[in-house]
Amino acid sequence: MRFDEIIDRHGTHSAKWDMMENIYGVPAEDGIAMWVADMDFRPPECVQKALEKMLEHGIYGYYGDDTSYRAAIQWWMKTRHGWDIEPEWIFTTHGLVNGTAMCVDTWTAPGDGVVLFTPVYHAFAKVIKANGRRVVECPMVLTDGRYELDFGSYDALLDGSEKMLVFCSPHNPGGRVWSREELEQVAEFAKKHDLILVSDEIHHDLVMPGETHTPMALIDGIEDRLVMMSATTKTFNIAGSHSGNVIIPDAALREAFGARMAGLGLSPNSFGLAMAEAAYSPEGAAWLDELTAYIDGNRKVFDEGVNSIPGLHSMPLQSTYLAWVDFSGTGMSREEFTQRVEKDAKIAANHGPTFGTGGESFLRFNLATPRSVVEDAVGRLQKAFADLQ
Repeated sequence: MRFDEIIDRHGTHSAKWDMMENIYGVPAEDGIAMWVADMDFRPPECVQKALEKMLEHGIYGYYGDDTSYRAAIQWWMKTRHGWDIEPEWIFTTHGLVNGTAMCVDTWTAPGDGVVLFTPVYHAFAKVIKANGRRVVECPMVLTDGRYELDFGSYDALLDGSEKMLVFCSPHNPGGRVWSREELEQVAEFAKKHDLILVSDEIHHDLVMPGETHTPMALIDGIEDRLVMMSATTKTFNIAGSHSGNVIIPDAALREAFGARMAGLGLSPNSFGLAMAEAAYSPEGAAWLDELTAYIDGNRKVFDEGVNSIPGLHSMPLQSTYLAWVDFSGTGMSREEFTQRVEKDAKIAANHGPTFGTGGESFLRFNLATPRSVVEDAVGRLQKAFADLQ
């Protein structure tokens, strides 16, 4: 199978592999990089061919007429997600971290609060703080080993200065696919507190077999405050193209966002647009179906191996390729279980506290790698915690 191929990424300016030793102290020669959320797989052939066509032409001038690019996005959202969009709703940013920052810049002011349901993707808090806004954490609760939203407790955590909610759907790092009922509760919460609702759905294509993602845009009554964010980058492993889409159905919100984009002189690069248009195609869809089946297999191997270690629990993964492992049952301090993973097992994984309140006893492991690597990682973890077995 194509995803079984080992591709050496060392020395390719890969953040995940070439920065591992510097950041985590995990040796490059025999360590396993399972932190940065990109995949160790090549994208579908249609993406490669799109780049080859550009290279053959050999002139890299300004990109014009993005009609076919917007049409590809429309086709994908309709066929894969049942969501009808108009071409003028689409803004292209330099990835969705940039998209998040642009939303914060457009609809909040310094000192305003931005709500996060934590633990959640660490870059949200980073850009909120960097823009001089306050992170308002609304911690989720663990129920039967998975995250639930606790709206009964959230009202008391807000003081009225909050202007925005950044929501992660599907959830990173917990891998939850939110139900329609839960999405309706999120929408009601945003309306109750008059919050702009930014729904980051970058993982919406990476859903395990048998699960169904519902776009927030299909929830009634929130169009006047909704900003949708999606991208090809996570789905097709082209994050280096730094492109993402902020999709805004409401005309007034579009006008405000467009004004900030123009004021900052932002426009996308031609390589990212060409790659995205090629990916959003029937060939890209077929590749994605193979990918999700493969990641589902990796998930099963990882969960079975990790959950056999007393005190460790890998949260059931409904979406993403990111395993969220709880070490609290070991009774170890965060420093001790982290050292066992990094020094003994020689695995670099994301530290839970960077995801906010609730992440203290966790590490996040990237499973989008050949199955032999996942099997190796499981064996290393079992050996590193062998005294518990």
